[in-house]
Amino acid sequence: MEQGLNVTYLALDGHVGVHEFRYLYFVLVLIVYVLILCSNCTVVYLIWKQPDLHEPMYVFIAALLLNSVLLSTNIYPKLLLDFLSDTQIISFSACLFQFVTLYSLVDSEFLLLAAMAYDRYVSICRPLHYQSIMRRNVVGILLALSWLLPACQFAGLAAMRVNQKLCRFSLKVIFCNNSMYKLFCETSAAVSFYGVFVLINLSLCPVIFIVFTYTRILLICYRSSADVRRKAAHTCLPHLLVLSNYFFLITFDVITVRLEADIPHIPRLIMTLQFVVYNPLFNPVIYGLKMKEISKHLKKLLFQRNIADTQ
Repeated sequence: MEQGLNVTYLALDGHVGVHEFRYLYFVLVLIVYVLILCSNCTVVYLIWKQPDLHEPMYVFIAALLLNSVLLSTNIYPKLLLDFLSDTQIISFSACLFQFVTLYSLVDSEFLLLAAMAYDRYVSICRPLHYQSIMRRNVVGILLALSWLLPACQFAGLAAMRVNQKLCRFSLKVIFCNNSMYKLFCETSAAVSFYGVFVLINLSLCPVIFIVFTYTRILLICYRSSADVRRKAAHTCLPHLLVLSNYFFLITFDVITVRLEADIPHIPRLIMTLQFVVYNPLFNPVIYGLKMKEISKHLKKLLFQRNIADTQ
């Protein structure tokens, strides 16, 4: 559909019963969004505030949680507005921006998890060289690359798509994701090749690196003492939980679009929501409870607040 001067609008047709339950949806999604902001920002604040948490591992965790906040902010405000609107539409340019931002941040998460895996590998497998390898400038470079590489590559993909002709003007989703590929009349070989390159470069390669790294860690820990094995399990398990869940969701996202899988409306909606709910909401819980040092400071913070409230 087209409205206004040279502005193309797209219909978001993935909503279910939005007119009947708009206020219920609004309240539920608002609660989830506030929980995501509060939980992630609390752990980030603790890491920033506590000097003993100014180590590479915790810096990467803070970056991961900040990434979740940015990803959620890319989706939830528009979603909340759609619940209160009579029509759920978005301009093509805004949709393209949301698409680029979404997958840039998704792939940033993979790269951040890869950086965390490398940090754990050096810490556990080469402890005597840890300080010389994981210097502050190295951590800064890894963080910069984790955010800049996906942003630049997806910006290039958007530049290749922005002037292509549209043959469809509706998406069977509630926000702009890979389904955008179905809008275009045709896809050139260059765009397809570049899209596959980005997928392999920013998703598959980091996952392979993470699996290889943790395999090496597990093999070394298997031959080490029980204390080393316990330390490895304590620090590596949260990363593996986050990675496995994220990899499953991104695989589902790619398969449903690339293979044009015919998924029923409600299951598609549920899985789409999982993509932007599960990790942003549960990452701070996983790291806040599983990471001993963060959990200690979190309990202290909550305990101090309880004392202040009772006085």
